[in-house]
Amino acid sequence: MSRLKLGLLAVLLVCTLAAAITTVTLHSGRGSASDAPDLSYIAPEPLAPALITEALPIRSGDTLEALLERGELDRDTRVELIASIQPAFDVRKFRAGTDLLLTRYEDGALQRMEYVIDPDRRLQAVRMGEGYQAEVVEVPGVLRVVPICGTLQGSLFVSMGRAGAPSELALDFAQVFAWDIDFYTDPQPNDEFCFLVERKEYENGQPPSYKRILAAQYRNMGTLHEGFVFPDTDGKPRFYARDGRSLQAAFLRSPLRFEARVSSRFSRSRFHPVLKIRRPHLGTDYAAPIGSTVQSIAPGRVVFSGYSGQAGNLVTINHPGGYESMYMHLSRRAVKVGDRVEQGQAIGAVGSTGLSTGPHLDFRLRQKGKYVDFERIRPPRMTRVTNDKMPAFKQACEDFTTQLDEGRRAAATLLAAGEDTNGARQVD
Repeated sequence: MSRLKLGLLAVLLVCTLAAAITTVTLHSGRGSASDAPDLSYIAPEPLAPALITEALPIRSGDTLEALLERGELDRDTRVELIASIQPAFDVRKFRAGTDLLLTRYEDGALQRMEYVIDPDRRLQAVRMGEGYQAEVVEVPGVLRVVPICGTLQGSLFVSMGRAGAPSELALDFAQVFAWDIDFYTDPQPNDEFCFLVERKEYENGQPPSYKRILAAQYRNMGTLHEGFVFPDTDGKPRFYARDGRSLQAAFLRSPLRFEARVSSRFSRSRFHPVLKIRRPHLGTDYAAPIGSTVQSIAPGRVVFSGYSGQAGNLVTINHPGGYESMYMHLSRRAVKVGDRVEQGQAIGAVGSTGLSTGPHLDFRLRQKGKYVDFERIRPPRMTRVTNDKMPAFKQACEDFTTQLDEGRRAAATLLAAGEDTNGARQVD
């Protein structure tokens, strides 16, 4: 082939290639820029390690070390965790019947531990580097004042539930009037109650909790009893009647908190059910289930706590004014000799120890060595609002009363409509 023909063939080949390149470029240009292949490499985000949370039940007698060992945590983890918790929380306050929440990685390594102390606080221990950091955190929420009003039908516990409140509030309500009303014997059907209580509503959606009662009214057989919170001379909140008289007397009306009846009264000659003879019964017997809480009727000092023959387990407390209270037949004692106790403090539990026919509390009171009938004495009030504080107190009473009246009207409206009474209406 001649050089001329070779040259023409080369030119033809170059033109053909150029045309093909132009066609491909024009064709690709018709699409959007996003149609062009992205040749850059994007590394995938790493997956978060899977976490598994389990509830570890706390049993009676558990130590934190034994509890964590039962949770199959290795020794080094247990040591690090306990060392971080001890400065933040008293490990003796872990309660039997509750749970310890353990959150682990798939390989079993502990990421965090959590314990619900109460509705408002949680203990958290979180993995930080080579160890753990523990702290007690507050559960955020909003505190509101709500009225709860209702009529007594059955027990106060049942009536509280019907009014839309947890029945446990019955104990707090009864404590307000503990010096004026014996809630074992005094309440009657159709008695009316209404009170203002702080209710905390939590941001995490957990059930609300109830705090302090601020004002309370109880109409017993037509007689209205009232109590309003106001600080005393030391700044401590106490309940006062509308006239400024303290509701707190030197003695509580009963050594039991709730649900008991008087099975035998003070007498100089009573037929003894065990000995089958007549002899003095210088106290008051309260029939109650074994384990019911027994409380000190007044502040004082424990002078005896032990087993005492026919009295069984006995606690004796000295009080101001030459008084001495005795609590007999206890199933257990919660105080020891020398302890100082407050009014209403738990000092033991109802039992049937000693010379006893069944579960009950034999309660006795002496004044300067002489037995007195506890049901007949009327001890003096402890304090009253001072004259300079009365204007502020009266204003507080008016404000509380307005909110109570609103709550009572709301409860009456629901009752008239045939709906369940629920006085837990928000009052901001």
